[in-house]
Amino acid sequence: MKFNRTMKMTALVESDFHLLGLLSRLGIDQRFGDRTVEDLCVESDIDPDTFLLLCEIYASPDFRPSEEQLRECRIADILYYLNQSHDYYVNRSLVDLDAAIESLIAPCTPTQKQVIRRFFADYRTELQRHFDLEERSVIPYVRNLLVGNRNTSYTIDRFEEHHTQIHETLSDLKNLIMKSLPDVCDSRLRISVLLSIYNLQQDLDHHTCIEDDVLIPLVRMLESPGRTARAEAHGDPQREELTDREKEILISVAQGLLNKEIADRHNISINTVITHRKNITRKIGIKTVPGLTAYAILNNLIDINSIES
Repeated sequence: MKFNRTMKMTALVESDFHLLGLLSRLGIDQRFGDRTVEDLCVESDIDPDTFLLLCEIYASPDFRPSEEQLRECRIADILYYLNQSHDYYVNRSLVDLDAAIESLIAPCTPTQKQVIRRFFADYRTELQRHFDLEERSVIPYVRNLLVGNRNTSYTIDRFEEHHTQIHETLSDLKNLIMKSLPDVCDSRLRISVLLSIYNLQQDLDHHTCIEDDVLIPLVRMLESPGRTARAEAHGDPQREELTDREKEILISVAQGLLNKEIADRHNISINTVITHRKNITRKIGIKTVPGLTAYAILNNLIDINSIES
């Protein structure tokens, strides 16, 4: 690891200013003076090795901790970080982003405003549901494990099975703002909102890595020593024009049809539907059904009233 206990905290932050957010969520005093990482961690009752591991994840996207590094972690500090992060995302980051989006879409048509508002509201609900799962099930389960109380009806594998990625919808939101909002929107506000989304997405990616590459392996060690896990890959979409057939498939998706229903409507195979959907996602960079629906409305492929429930 490139960070260590004896380095000055000012040097650590100078190496990557994004770490300031991590310090804030862990409650570490940001009046550093000449104090070291270890000094400030001890003062805040945070295990220095756990703190340094979190810093490595934030500063190095490809970093994956070894089993030895995981065994040196204090799980209670990981749980504290997760809890504080949930509060930060819901009560600060998303609130600020909501206000910025409202300013951006102020000159838009009522339909355009409705689409973006609904899309963002659905994302907030999705994120809150994700955090609620952790707060209600995972964190209490791990805390019980730490004191020797094992709930045999639950395992961390169950959490992983239902563990959704929370960054994909933000990618869709970025693409909608970049490609589908009208030119009447203020360009400076558009850039500001996009920067906020990029920063939030990056932060949530770190959050997910801490869940996937620290919390889950650590809990597996508590459940059954020696078990670990790793994940995942990301890709970048390319921008191309949709074909007429792809637009037809997109409209069907926006109308809520399943792949089998789309195949029947257009007299094609399910495999062909799946191929078209993959091509649509590759071309416009949007993956989720709500995102595809919003894209279809904003690009006048479908009227919003035709999909009202």
